Amino acid sequence: MRLILSAFLALTAFGADNPLLTIARLQPGQTIPFDQIKPEHVSPAVKQLLAEAEKEREALRKGPRPLTWDNTMAPLEKLGEPLERTFRMVGTLESLATTPALRKAYNEALPLVRGFDSATGRDPVIAARVKEYSGTAEARALTGPLARALSLTLDRFRRNGAYLEESKRARLKEIDDRLARLSARFGQNVLDSTNAFELLITSERQLAGLPDSARRGAAASAKSKGQTGWRFTLQAPSFLAVMRYLDDASIREKLYRARMNVAAAPPHDNRPVMKETLELRREKAALLGYATFADLQTEPRMAQSGANVLKFLNNLDDKARPAFEKEAAELQAFRRSLEGESAAPLQAWDLSYYAEKMRRSLYDVEEEMVRPYLPMEKVLEGMFAHSGRIFGITVKPVANQAVWDPAVKYFAIHDRDGALLAHFYLDFYPRENKRGGAWMSPIWPAGDHAGAGFQPHLGLIAGNVTPPVDGKPALLTLGEVRTLFHEFGHLLHLALSRAPVPSLAGIRVAWDFVELPSQIMENFTWERPVVDLFARHYETGDAMPADLFAKLEKARNFRSASDLMGLLGGGMVDILLHTGYTANDQQGDVVSYTRKIYDRYSPAPAPEDSARIAAFMHIFSGGYAAGYYSYQWAQVLDADAFTRFKREGVFSETAGQAFRRIVLEKGNTEPPGDLFRQFLGRDPDVKALLERNGLSAGQ
Repeated sequence: MRLILSAFLALTAFGADNPLLTIARLQPGQTIPFDQIKPEHVSPAVKQLLAEAEKEREALRKGPRPLTWDNTMAPLEKLGEPLERTFRMVGTLESLATTPALRKAYNEALPLVRGFDSATGRDPVIAARVKEYSGTAEARALTGPLARALSLTLDRFRRNGAYLEESKRARLKEIDDRLARLSARFGQNVLDSTNAFELLITSERQLAGLPDSARRGAAASAKSKGQTGWRFTLQAPSFLAVMRYLDDASIREKLYRARMNVAAAPPHDNRPVMKETLELRREKAALLGYATFADLQTEPRMAQSGANVLKFLNNLDDKARPAFEKEAAELQAFRRSLEGESAAPLQAWDLSYYAEKMRRSLYDVEEEMVRPYLPMEKVLEGMFAHSGRIFGITVKPVANQAVWDPAVKYFAIHDRDGALLAHFYLDFYPRENKRGGAWMSPIWPAGDHAGAGFQPHLGLIAGNVTPPVDGKPALLTLGEVRTLFHEFGHLLHLALSRAPVPSLAGIRVAWDFVELPSQIMENFTWERPVVDLFARHYETGDAMPADLFAKLEKARNFRSASDLMGLLGGGMVDILLHTGYTANDQQGDVVSYTRKIYDRYSPAPAPEDSARIAAFMHIFSGGYAAGYYSYQWAQVLDADAFTRFKREGVFSETAGQAFRRIVLEKGNTEPPGDLFRQFLGRDPDVKALLERNGLSAGQ
């Protein structure tokens, strides 16, 4: 008895000291102790919170009658929320500051959490309760967001298999559990494989063509590893600089081949992961009565079917391909103009290099001329100032917060009346313990639905842009500035959400609508009045010269068809993998199958050993499966929606407040097509996108 009591007291003490359990009890707006979370905290916290969530679910299954919103839909909306929120904190750390121990703990807990989600989503008793409630007089009288939430909940239960026979539900659970593990493994393989590569150059002669900023970054990288020379990696700032500027084609080729084979060989091999993932997705779709996984995914979205996505992508392909082929021929001709008629055909690792030279030749402008005017701090200040003017908010830094890395910043967003709307973390510099790419994560969506008035949201903006080097501030490229504006658009979609139902709040909108707030923000980075807010020389504070900005404007649509086709290639790979691909003898394995598709959208074919798909995080680990087309879909929406700001002014409070009220605040409380029409007054038209890209609608 004494031993049992001692063990109990030890467990109780451990639980009391577990910061993840503390997080589960916090209120929105309170400080998250990220610096205290350790791998050994994960399993005990998840198991305890999972047990509590199971009790909540059982209570809902046996809930009182007669059925009402308050005893049926309201508890379902918040079911398991402490578990989900707390595990989201673990996932945040695993993606931004991983360690072998944290990864192990995360991987062990992941199927438990996802298993609870999937079990709830297909619980036949709860599904039957909701269906029965939908037939009550109260439910039939619902209007607005509550009526929409009920309708979408019924549809989710159907699409999750809640109304299927028990054996099929059990198999769906097995599939979802396995897919969650495969998704995590895919991302971890990409990170590990990326970090496994480095190229150390010790002869400065081999750096010919590389800008000083890239040289300094490479030297600092080498020094950080105790090496002498210049170290290059596959992280975006390092890799892209080599591809664009380095004269030595053999080095460009080496990095390119390495990048195109990330996670394509043991010990970090994603080929079997992709094969099994696609097989399980096909099986899941069939169990739920869908012809393809793309149909399952797109049915509740604006596109509505895989066939409609293909039609949409092929339509853009038809319009852009003539200009794309012309641009490819012009680039090859440009190389011949430099090297003679016998110049070799362009290889994949030549494209960015000669395109940058051609841009300089045509427009007398290059990225390195712009960087001094784009210090990170000024870009942030300008971005916040502009959003403040059009959306009626203020964004200010908050000091002394618990963070996972010293470079991470923390901000508060307040409304015009001073009310706190949200907090968010900003983590925008690359590290080896951090995954690549850029993203916004809704760490803690709160808002109007917590039962105690509005409570502030908590989000994260993450990226991997050029870091500070040699005592200089981080000097960004225009592309990196657009990435920052893009992710801040997602953050605003979370921070300004006022939806009264959790499942309809923030970014929980149709997947092909979710990129509208982010991509519309990118447009402002081309408007001179907005640029003047953030483009200031890091030493003198001078605004970007008018002639430099004019050159940038002229060069804006340089090879725009090629850029569009590059995105279409990713969208086409994704949708074809989830519609017609079955890995038969004619199609080949996923690597060879997708390489042929990618080649149709590139001016130069990839090497035969290229396995680009093995690092396609979006569709295998990022939630974009059968949804990558949404970037192009949203480009049509954002280009068209931005015409209102062009018409009324980029500082128009009328347009800004309308976008806030209609799009950012409403979330999924109304169909996305209706929201677009409310903002612009009509259906979207592809013409605005084609005109913005310098392509005529008749092409």
